[in-house]
Amino acid sequence: MLVLEYKIKGKQQQYRAIDEAIRTTQFIRNKAIRHWMDAPRESKIDKIALNNYSTALRKEFAFVKDLNSMACQAATERAWLSIARFYDNCKSDKPGKKGFPRFQKDNRSVEYKTSGWSLHPTKRRISFTDKKAVGEVKLLGKWDIHTFPVKLIKRVRLVRKADGYYCQFAVDIEVKPEQRTGNGEIGLDVGLEFFYSDSNGHHEENPRFLRKAEKAIKHAQRQIYKKEKGKNQRRIARRRYAKKHLRVNRQRNEHAKRIARNVCKANALVAYENLNVKGMVKNHCLAKSINDVAWGLFRRWLEYFAVKFNTTVVPVNPSMTSQKCSDCGAIVKKSLSTRTHKCSCGCELQRDVNAAINILNRGIARDGQSRSNAVGVATTTLLGATLVEQVAT
Repeated sequence: MLVLEYKIKGKQQQYRAIDEAIRTTQFIRNKAIRHWMDAPRESKIDKIALNNYSTALRKEFAFVKDLNSMACQAATERAWLSIARFYDNCKSDKPGKKGFPRFQKDNRSVEYKTSGWSLHPTKRRISFTDKKAVGEVKLLGKWDIHTFPVKLIKRVRLVRKADGYYCQFAVDIEVKPEQRTGNGEIGLDVGLEFFYSDSNGHHEENPRFLRKAEKAIKHAQRQIYKKEKGKNQRRIARRRYAKKHLRVNRQRNEHAKRIARNVCKANALVAYENLNVKGMVKNHCLAKSINDVAWGLFRRWLEYFAVKFNTTVVPVNPSMTSQKCSDCGAIVKKSLSTRTHKCSCGCELQRDVNAAINILNRGIARDGQSRSNAVGVATTTLLGATLVEQVAT
């Protein structure tokens, strides 16, 4: 599944119509969650039952009826996704919170399926034909959708971001494999000092996008509170602040994508740490730095490009990879402040390089046994997921 994104250019009244469609989607989703909560235990509420409930909402509320029927179904499908995830977590006895469905208050997108919209013959404009009166808008972007027939477009999503409105097309195609430039084997040790250190001794610098933009972000945040509530200047200040965060998010995404592509293109086997990032960010001293480096995002792009270049990616247990000597296997205890590995056998390496070699050795040992080779899953077209999550999951 391929996701193509275009920026929308329209009039202010069209933007207001999109906002109204987004609010209607949020209303339907929350009503579906409430319907599931209030239903008696013996009644079985499933995906079909929620789709039928969207029909009842269309009869009850006129503003819901104005939205395309398939867009209403897409909203209830999002509600069912959260419910199904809660059920799965309960069945698998996931430790901690199980993710009980919550009401949404910050929805920013509305999704259409195969009806409610029509592309202009030039495919540079798109019209929305339901009664929300969005009408025809221009599509601005570099992606060329001309090469794909309209019948392959399975979902169309309107998204509101800090710098404007976007239209995303989910095109039903398979990822075409590409030829690798090398057949090496590499182990990756991610960290905060360096973005990653590999088993060949290379260190990829940590870009620290948030740290570099933090001063400007804090200044923009202070400007919000200097403006009077409800005034246009306060809305402008909030938009300026949101744009700075959006820029950091895009920088992280492009950086992780570029690095993951280069790694998978040059190697036939990539071993990486299977880190519990969710647990690691509970350390309040390192949480901001861990979120800034975005290890989870890098891992998702690794798994995506592994399919594209037919590369085997192997997650390994990171336990003791920094303490174990990569040469003799002895355990050499060291604190986080100790950046050099020195063993009695004479092995002296940078701490992260030693860990990367141990990760590679574990990855090679697992290869062909219980390895986890990325095979790719159809892109999610449910709302609320970022474009990276759609492509990478």
